[in-house]
Amino acid sequence: MDKRFSFEFFPPKTDVGRDKLINTRDQLAALEPEFFSVTYGAGGSTRDNTRNIVMDTKKAGLSVAPHLSFGSDNEAAMLSLIEDYRDAGIDRIVALRGDMPSGMGATRLVYARELVEFIRKHTGDHFHLEVAAYPEIHPDAPSYDQDITYLKEKLDAGANSAITQYFYSADAYFYFLDACEKAGIDKPIYPGIMPITNYDNLARFSRNCGAEIPRWLAHKLEGYGKDMDSVVAFGKEMVTELCHILLEGGAPGIHFYTMNQVEPVAGILKALKSD
Repeated sequence: MDKRFSFEFFPPKTDVGRDKLINTRDQLAALEPEFFSVTYGAGGSTRDNTRNIVMDTKKAGLSVAPHLSFGSDNEAAMLSLIEDYRDAGIDRIVALRGDMPSGMGATRLVYARELVEFIRKHTGDHFHLEVAAYPEIHPDAPSYDQDITYLKEKLDAGANSAITQYFYSADAYFYFLDACEKAGIDKPIYPGIMPITNYDNLARFSRNCGAEIPRWLAHKLEGYGKDMDSVVAFGKEMVTELCHILLEGGAPGIHFYTMNQVEPVAGILKALKSD
C-alpha cells in the first residue's frame, strides 16, 4: 500500500514512562512507519523531555519529527534548538502555534505561519515541515473559511504538508479537502486518527480541543458503560473501518495518535496493510 503512516508520542515525565515508551516505539517500528513525532508541551513546558526522546529516537536509526512552537522562548533559544535538530540529522519538524501554559499572562503567541517562516529563513529547505489542520474548525477560528485561509498561509509560507486534528467523521475530512482545494491548497493533508480505548477520557479531551464525537458514536460508547473490553473492541473495529474509508477515498496516509500505546494502533495498521 503506497500510503504514508506515522505515529505520535508524548514525552513521558518519569524514567519508568520513558522505558515503557522506548519499548512501545521499538514494537511500532517493526511496522515501518514513515516517522515518529513527539509532542511539545504548552509554552515549551516539555522542551527537554521532547528533545531527549527525539534524539534517542534518531540514535535508534528511526526517522523522527519533533513538534515545535515558540511558547515563551525567544528567537535565539528557538534557533539553537532548531540547529541542534538539524545537526543531529533530523529533517522533519511539526511546526505549531502551540499554547501558553496558565499564568503566562498576555505573552504574545507566535503563529505557526511565523514559525514556518523562521525555520525556512534560517535553515532553508533542510526540514520537511508539517503544520496542523482542523477539519472541524480550530476552537479559536472566527469562521470555517478563515480557518482554511490560515492553513493556506502556513502552507504558502513553506510548510510541505499538514496533519489534521483527530475526527470520527470521514465526511468532515472529505468536505474539508474539497474546501481546501477550492481555496487553492494543493499540498497533502494527512488525517490524524485517535484510537478509542476509554470513552470518558476521549469525551473530556474532545471538549478541550474542539473535536466532535458524532452523536451515534457517543451513544454507542456510552452504552458499554464500564465494559472496557467492549469499548476497545468496538473502537478498534470502528476506527479501522474509518481508516479504510479515508484511504479508499484518497487520503494520502494516516497519522496515528498512539497515546504511547502499542495497541490498538498496531492492530489497526496491520489490518490496513493486509488489504
